[in-house]
Parts: sequence; C-alpha cells; structure tokens
Amino acid sequence: MKSIIADLLHLKFSPVAVIWSDTKPEPALSFVPGKRGCLMSLFAQAAKGRTAAVSRETFGCNGGGTGAGFGNCFVTSPGGIEGFSHFLSNGILGCHCEELKNLADNIPNPEIKKHFLLGEGYRKTPNLVKEFIHNLPVTDIPYTYVIFKPLKEVKPDEVPRVIVFIANPHQVSALVTLANFRYGDLSRVIIPASAGCHQVMLLPYKEGASGKPRAVLGLTDPSARQQVMHVLGDDVLTFAVPFTMYKEMEEDAPGSFLSRSTWKGIEARL
Repeated sequence: MKSIIADLLHLKFSPVAVIWSDTKPEPALSFVPGKRGCLMSLFAQAAKGRTAAVSRETFGCNGGGTGAGFGNCFVTSPGGIEGFSHFLSNGILGCHCEELKNLADNIPNPEIKKHFLLGEGYRKTPNLVKEFIHNLPVTDIPYTYVIFKPLKEVKPDEVPRVIVFIANPHQVSALVTLANFRYGDLSRVIIPASAGCHQVMLLPYKEGASGKPRAVLGLTDPSARQQVMHVLGDDVLTFAVPFTMYKEMEEDAPGSFLSRSTWKGIEARL
C-alpha cells in the first residue's frame, strides 16, 4: 500500500500499519512468551521495514497488553492494580502495605525493583493512576494478534485499523494541518498523556470507532522515547490515524497546502 502523504512529506521512516489478525505472519518479530519487553521497540523495527506481531502471550508488559487491546492487563501486574498504581506514581517506600513490600523483595530484575520502590513519577499519587486506568478506553479485541507492518508491505486483502506516521516537527506541522483540512473545528488531533503504545493502538482504536475520529499525536511518553530513540532518533513523534481518517487525508493531500509555496519553503529543509 503506497502512501501519497509519506512521499509528499519525505518521511524518513515507513508509516506503520496496525492490523488485527488471527494469523501470525512469518517471519515476524515477537517477544518470547513470558519475557518482558516494550512493544514500542517492535513498533520501531516495523518503521525500519520489518514486520512484528504481538499476542496475548507475548505483549511484553502489562501496559503493552492493555495498549494492544487485550483487555485490562493491569490487573495481572505485580501487586495487581494497587501495585501498578504505586509503580507508576510514588512507589511503595511510603506505603503501609506489607504485601507490596514483600513482593518488591522478590523482584529479581534490579531496575524493575527500583521502579517499584521509588515509583516512575508519572502521576502524583497512586489514586491518580487508578483514575487514569479508569479513563482508558480499555478494549478486548476479537483477534489473536496485533501486527505492526510497514505500510508498503500491506496486502490488498489486509485492512489496517490504524496508520502511524513517524515525523519530525516540520512533518508533524503538516500532518496536523492536513488532518484538519476538511473540517471547521479545532480538535482533529489530540495529545493524550498516556503510554507510547496506547498512543499508537488503544487510543486510535477508540477514535476509529467514533463518528468523528481524531488523530493521536504520541511518543510523548519518556519511557517509550527511551526505548526507540536509538532506532528512530531524537527528533520524532508518532502521529496515529484511524484508517478511515487516513484515507480522507490521502485523498486531500494532493490539492492541499502541500502543493503551495509556504510548504515548499519548509520542504526544502527536510
């Protein structure tokens, strides 16, 4: 599947198609069942031209399983929702839960143990993490696999759920403008404060199911950036578009500002 937008914006990386399937493509990168990992590292490899697949047994971490659309995987985090809420916020050093403290003592990975003790500091309190989880559009997709695939490798019989662009600031400005090209409102792009994998899967899933879908600007999660910056570089964000919206943008691109002098002046610097 060829992208007019990718060509006009001179994107360095292939747009990534997010596909639901009951069949795992071969060959495909994936995690070993039970092994921890960040789904965004698989996403980055898809941007570089490889195909990756995620299942309910190979989602890497609980946030990733939730982000892929395999239900509320936070409940199976170490310590359940309570443990995850402390993990993402201020840790367990100040709490009075002996169960969580005993759990921390038995975590073999020193980095994970440190986060569990001190917290990642992404929300001020555990209760705010619980509120964050409550506000996520948790879904349980009726498929076995979520596939990351370079858009150019998508076959005619495959229908992506989401198309994700990897773009620098100049290219992001174009994508935001193009997303609003055929609309009169001001809210066709959102920047939700969530995990990087939520920003390219779970949240665009929700938008795709709405009557007025919006694009999701992402890679604002420091943990996700740390995972992909050695592959994608330091100056990019993700721009995830539900497939129906992507088709609109592809149709609009040739007759838009992208053929005018203002953009041409920016284009010369890409």
